[in-house]
Amino acid sequence: MKLQAALVISLGLALTACSSSRSVPTVELPGGVTPEEANPTVRPPNFFERMLGQDDRPNVGPCPLMGVLYDNSRQVSFASADNQRYANIAFTGEVQGVRGLCRYVEDDPITMALEVDMAFGRGPASTSDRQTYRYWVAVTRRGRAPIEKAYFDVDVRWRRGEAVVTRTEQIERIVIPRANAEVSGENFEILVGFELTPEQLQFNRDGRRFRIDAPDRQG
Repeated sequence: MKLQAALVISLGLALTACSSSRSVPTVELPGGVTPEEANPTVRPPNFFERMLGQDDRPNVGPCPLMGVLYDNSRQVSFASADNQRYANIAFTGEVQGVRGLCRYVEDDPITMALEVDMAFGRGPASTSDRQTYRYWVAVTRRGRAPIEKAYFDVDVRWRRGEAVVTRTEQIERIVIPRANAEVSGENFEILVGFELTPEQLQFNRDGRRFRIDAPDRQG
């Protein structure tokens, strides 16, 4: 913020010096307006205005598609790997949804902010009230391999007697470069999922699912 303030102040001083070097006469027109007011032009924000977020022009295209990768949307951890029954569940996790906002004009990169809704369960075989989950956020070209993938850890704690905790994780800034101004956000996807072991991934692909809030049924 200090750097931004300094730049703005310097710019203001420079403009003041220029405007004080000579006087510009005011031309009166019918209605009491100047020529500039009579013929307004839309000026795109300059570098400093854009740097400070003072740009209200609409995006030049849609935001990238955002979603949860189905195979990686859930995590089930068992106390012992050879016993995949409800009574042996230590912890579960589920990515429940993802949403976000994007911003890009002219040939600027696409900048995004993301929110990820999650739910975490502590099962009957858990021996701790704390667990760390790892998830990833990937940027891909639609239908292609990821361009970039970042990993994040969520440290979850349960209060005494609590079985389920919900959280909303915030990813403050994602930057997606564009080759030129013709490349739209609809060419990209933002995908979210848990980092899983091969056994956890196969459990999901087999269509199996346990929910901590429904101990009497599997579905």
